Amino acid sequence: MQKERQPADETRPTPVAGVRGRPRVFDRDRALAEATRLFWRKGYEATSIADLTQAMGVGTTSLYAAFGSKDALYAEALQHYVDTYGDLALGRFRAAATAREAASAYLLDSAAVLTGSVPDLPRGCMATLATVSSEGHEALADVVRLNRLGGFHMLRDRFARGVDQGDLPPTTDVSGLATFIQTVQSGMSILARDGADRAALERAAEIALCGWDRFVDGA
Repeated sequence: MQKERQPADETRPTPVAGVRGRPRVFDRDRALAEATRLFWRKGYEATSIADLTQAMGVGTTSLYAAFGSKDALYAEALQHYVDTYGDLALGRFRAAATAREAASAYLLDSAAVLTGSVPDLPRGCMATLATVSSEGHEALADVVRLNRLGGFHMLRDRFARGVDQGDLPPTTDVSGLATFIQTVQSGMSILARDGADRAALERAAEIALCGWDRFVDGA
């Protein structure tokens, strides 16, 4: 009599492909964290599937089974970056009493975070440094664009609150200020990746804030 086949246990962890002997359990969270750091350091285009499988400690089959595609993995890694590291430069920004204090905290704390004040993190901002060609990757390019747009909205909303609270003139171009601060921070990220130190970026932030003062005073 044929033995009855037992149903598959869908809750059982997936072993890592390509590992000899007793298979290791596939730790999806750890794999995603490793992929995030790799994409952060190398960028989307320069990171190959072979790079990813080596860094994540998984086989190609397990990678695709867990994340679907390189594009889907990058999109998830970008969200993981935002969720895990986004607050490093935003704590004082959110707590600031005035719009100018918020802008100053954002730029100066970015100077620290982007240049390696947190050990073992790649330099620069993954979201800022993200470059994805829209040709053949339209959905992923939209994810990257919307992520940056979210940063703009965060700044604009904070500066609009400054107008409402009276610490910015009512005629202030808050969208212009948000674009300006985001542009400065984006440039700082690129320079940090290329080796600029914290002092150099802090000086750039201080000069940018002088421009803020002149702009606001003339509003």
